[in-house]
Amino acid sequence: MYSKIIGTGSYLPEKILTNHDLERMVDTSDEWIRERTGIVQRHIAAEGQLASDLALEASRRAIDAAGIKAQEIDLIILATTTPDMIFPSTACILQDKLGISGGPAFDVQAVCSGFIYALATADMFVSSGKCRNALVVGTEVYSRILDWTDRSTCVLFGDGAGAVVLTQSNQPGILSSHLHANGSYNKVLAAPGNICGGKIQGSPFITMEGNTVFKFAVKVLEEAVSEAITANNLQTSDIDWLIPHQANIRIIKSTAKKLGIPMKKVVTTVDQHGNTSAASVPLALDIAARDGRIQSDQCVLLEGVGGGFTWGSVLLRW
Repeated sequence: MYSKIIGTGSYLPEKILTNHDLERMVDTSDEWIRERTGIVQRHIAAEGQLASDLALEASRRAIDAAGIKAQEIDLIILATTTPDMIFPSTACILQDKLGISGGPAFDVQAVCSGFIYALATADMFVSSGKCRNALVVGTEVYSRILDWTDRSTCVLFGDGAGAVVLTQSNQPGILSSHLHANGSYNKVLAAPGNICGGKIQGSPFITMEGNTVFKFAVKVLEEAVSEAITANNLQTSDIDWLIPHQANIRIIKSTAKKLGIPMKKVVTTVDQHGNTSAASVPLALDIAARDGRIQSDQCVLLEGVGGGFTWGSVLLRW
């Protein structure tokens, strides 16, 4: 028994914040942002619009694309760094908004690697026969944890959601997954605030050592991709599409160059929505699936790296 993706969906909030808009908010420029990150614009959730709301729209589209009913979903795994509340999980809130109940629903917190972690976990449930149809979601409202006076971070992130439906199959779908973490880097990329006695202690905003993140990301992303290729006795040339975490075009290009994968085989959407953390891989996957780039029986490699540090890859046959 295998697990296979049969539907994808994504959602971006209506409000768009361009680089030119940011020029009026903080000491930066469109030219600098494009050159350093490749980002042109990002989407910002409306007031009162939560991670579960974005997830709901993406999930409905994925379920519709899968050709099943929401009631047939018997597992929800949701990856997010920006949950609706401390508890219950955003996955449980999403389950309620979908009008279903009974199956397990839980969140995964691995920051920008969250969707990779969630998909790998769902694969274990589905391929082992523990459930039949899993909904795997990445959803973020990073605009709520950004210091809009910090030009080193506020230009990078945006809000959005992506989802897939994973089902049992007799034909290979997900071929392998490879997950890693190194907690000694926990302070390099973080939002270190916490709540105690009803008050926030520490900074609730994202802090980042940019150069350290860049070097580490390129190194481990190359390793994660190579690990997946080796585990399946493939060559780099066998990969039809590389879908990386959409954090920074320089990281994406550097990783592809080190692997010897031409950019024409790399799906990039970071220019249109910035770094949407756990949502970025399923967002890019949905776009490439819907515009026809990804074809049946092609080999697709997903990879991500995030705060923690966490990183990993999932290799699948479409």
